[in-house]
Amino acid sequence: MEIKAMAIDIDGTLTDRRRSLNCSAVEALRKLKVPVVLATGNISCFARAAAKLIGVSDIIICENGGVVRFEYDGEDIVLGDKKKCYRALRALEKEFDVVLLDDSYRKAEICLRRTFRKEDARKILEGYGVRLIDSGFAYHIIDAEVSKGKALEYIAEKIGISPENFAAIGDSENDVELFDVAGIGIAVANAHLKLKKVADIVTSKPNGDGVVEALEFLGLI
Repeated sequence: MEIKAMAIDIDGTLTDRRRSLNCSAVEALRKLKVPVVLATGNISCFARAAAKLIGVSDIIICENGGVVRFEYDGEDIVLGDKKKCYRALRALEKEFDVVLLDDSYRKAEICLRRTFRKEDARKILEGYGVRLIDSGFAYHIIDAEVSKGKALEYIAEKIGISPENFAAIGDSENDVELFDVAGIGIAVANAHLKLKKVADIVTSKPNGDGVVEALEFLGLI
């Protein structure tokens, strides 16, 4: 398989648990001759700033696939329905004390502190047309019709590269759909067990060091 583009998660993949960016991974990404799409659960302004700091293309997937953007000075393209997420939130508020994160900045999903059991919440949210996913840093209520994988398919069509020619690197269960769509999925050593089970490759090193290992294995650096 010819790799013509990369899709890479940020938190827990390019960064560690303290959200410290791995400089070796940044240097490696800057050497790539193929487009790099950052795919994150975080908000658009964060992802755009990260893309600039890292020095990769301005194409981003954010809010777990609910929002995509092709140019730094362009417009956010909203793929998810936040109204669904608010209806689901009201159901959770009846059972738990919830704490919202970045809500005024999020256009397609709702982000919450991890202050309750996700298994219990998922049972409550059945039938609301949403999913509750755990990024390892926060819970996200997202439209069931969106995912990082579907967002990658959307981007791939727009830029004329088949999803099968993407390699994806991630660490969390919210990267599973990304791996399902990409031609090859690589989980860093610290990845969630669910992601490791669907990965084509699991690196021996965690976080950004694992990204460097993956790029070396693929022969891209």
